[in-house]
Amino acid sequence: MTATMRPQVSACPACSAAPAAERLAEMQEPTEAHIVLSLPTIHCAACMATVERALGKMPGVRSARVNLTMKRVSIEADPELTAQDVIPVVVGAGYEAHELDTTAISATQTDRAGRDLLMRLAVAGFAAMNVMLLSIAVWSGAAGETRDLFHWVSAIIVLPAVAFSAQPFFRNAWMALKAGALNMDVPITLAILLALVTSLWETSLSGEHAYFDAAIALTFFLLTGRYLDHRTRSVARSAAEELAALEVPRAWRLTADGEEQVSVADLSVGDMIRVRPGGRMPVDGVIAEGTSELDRSLLTGETLPVYAEPGRDVSAGEVNLTGPLVIRATAVGRDTSLHRMADLVAIAESGRSRYTSMADRAAKLYAPGVHILSALAFVGWYLYSGDLRVALNIAAAVLIITCPCALGLAVPAVTTAASGRLFKRGLLIKDSTALERLSQIDTVVFDKTGTLTAGTPELTNLGDFTRCDLEIALALAIGSAHPLSQSLTSAAQEAGLQPAKVTDLREVPGHGTQGVWRGQTVRLGRASWVGGGLSDMTSAWLRIGEGPAQAFTFTDRLRDGAEEAVAELQSNGTKVILLSGDTPAAVESLAQRLNITQWMAEALPQDKAARIQSLTDQGAKVLMVGDGLNDTAALTAAHASISPASALDAARVASDIVLLGSSLAPIPDAVQTARKATKRIKENFTIATWYNIIAVPLAVAGLCSPLIAALAMSSSSITVSLNALRLR
Repeated sequence: MTATMRPQVSACPACSAAPAAERLAEMQEPTEAHIVLSLPTIHCAACMATVERALGKMPGVRSARVNLTMKRVSIEADPELTAQDVIPVVVGAGYEAHELDTTAISATQTDRAGRDLLMRLAVAGFAAMNVMLLSIAVWSGAAGETRDLFHWVSAIIVLPAVAFSAQPFFRNAWMALKAGALNMDVPITLAILLALVTSLWETSLSGEHAYFDAAIALTFFLLTGRYLDHRTRSVARSAAEELAALEVPRAWRLTADGEEQVSVADLSVGDMIRVRPGGRMPVDGVIAEGTSELDRSLLTGETLPVYAEPGRDVSAGEVNLTGPLVIRATAVGRDTSLHRMADLVAIAESGRSRYTSMADRAAKLYAPGVHILSALAFVGWYLYSGDLRVALNIAAAVLIITCPCALGLAVPAVTTAASGRLFKRGLLIKDSTALERLSQIDTVVFDKTGTLTAGTPELTNLGDFTRCDLEIALALAIGSAHPLSQSLTSAAQEAGLQPAKVTDLREVPGHGTQGVWRGQTVRLGRASWVGGGLSDMTSAWLRIGEGPAQAFTFTDRLRDGAEEAVAELQSNGTKVILLSGDTPAAVESLAQRLNITQWMAEALPQDKAARIQSLTDQGAKVLMVGDGLNDTAALTAAHASISPASALDAARVASDIVLLGSSLAPIPDAVQTARKATKRIKENFTIATWYNIIAVPLAVAGLCSPLIAALAMSSSSITVSLNALRLR
């Protein structure tokens, strides 16, 4: 970190206004730059330390803090520094980095909902413990004024505690009633309120029984279920928001006076924009000047960079690799391909949000039945006894004993147990209904680059070259940012080779690297530039002097566990499909290697989403596994979705489950665990149903005291929780 010295104000009397002028200048000009980068490949504390250390050494960087959970780094730097200055430092440290637009990221990054639930749970638990102590005294035989005193003290404790802790149920019930619907929170709210009203009435009349302990215990148990449910999900962030944050916030626009840095929002169709090597395209456009290579893998899934020359169309989000380009904008703002992709994601998200969970479906049947039963009990006993007090007590007992505490815990208890089991196997469940949906899948669609494959080329024929040739190739490749050059460099260095003494090294954008070795021109790059032939495999060609060109061949390395995962899914009767934006030859080769009979190549983001929708329309329940920007719409359109931890932020946010490790082997196990979890949820519903079948007649007959009702409710909740733990 570097210290900045503030200029001293002159002591000259004529400069007495200087402090005010300084303050005005400070308000008008930023004193520091705030840069946020996405780091999709970091995975541990060592990665955090490496990135922070590398950035800390950079002149102008004041502080750098990595958030491992969100895979981001926040950088405070001198105002003249930009993200394009900082990204090469992170890349040099060995990590992928992309700029995020801080204005497009939600300012609320803390889990306020989780903290709120935990605080309400703590208040309810503390109140329940105290009230239970008072109830024990009543149950032990306290009578008369002593009993009344304990009841009033219980009321003083419970009323404010319930008013605070049960607010989530009250709000949800009120919203449902306003919409003319019923959910699980409606009978919960009625049971709590009726228990409190009846208890206050009984206490004011010096009655023997009060329901304060049951009301606060019910609130505590249900808040426990609600908090467990919340813990199974990460903080909900929109994938469309993450896509928007990946857009470049600034661009260099060419004018008659030179170039100026402007906000992307200020660009118009027809503007000429300069994109430097390593920069991301801010708009859709056409290349007007320059040659380079474009990395389109995040958008299209293409493994290799594509040649960029004047007249070629480019899309927002593509990365310029090797040479400066000038592009003429053809689409800006919401008209760009990146924004259209975000719109696809938003549409898919809204479709998935209409999925009805098993608990909600149970509530639609359960809530009306409970209300009708309680009302009938009240009317029947009032007509039978003519005593309003007795009728109201029995109606309250029916509501308490039938209150869906067990149903409220049935789903979160199972999902928490299943999530813990899957977490040990390297899978993080993000969505509350993910396990239910995952248990129903019968078709798995895999992306290729970065999902089934590692997304990085691997040299296959190192042994075909002499040591001298390899040292020359290493000298040419070692300084290039091209993926094939980087792969060649890694393979040669692992073999213990040192670069040859090549002079006059220079990279020719879009073609390759050349230099001079012992008076001969040496080149490494594209076949058409080097003078190589045709090859069925991904190749980089080396030519020394006037000698023949030789091809270094590469293949996309399979991700760990890919073969095992595909084979196990197929053996379980699950259909496996491969969708990729890569070339037909590359996709067909991988499909044959993994024995996948259905595949699609050169698929655009909308093509993938359309294919998923087509399968869904045919009745298939699709699991999508992908990692790139081009997969986000398909991930959200699928019935369930999984992304590797190395995926881009937008893909991870769009998915239901994140694969924490590098292997795909846990995916079949996740499907099996989800099916077991759904079975346990149905068992819990069965337990809750039988509990009601046994307990409700007793309550309607007036045979259940408040104590019996509270104990019965608690025992059903404990039984449901123990059944859920069998998943572990």
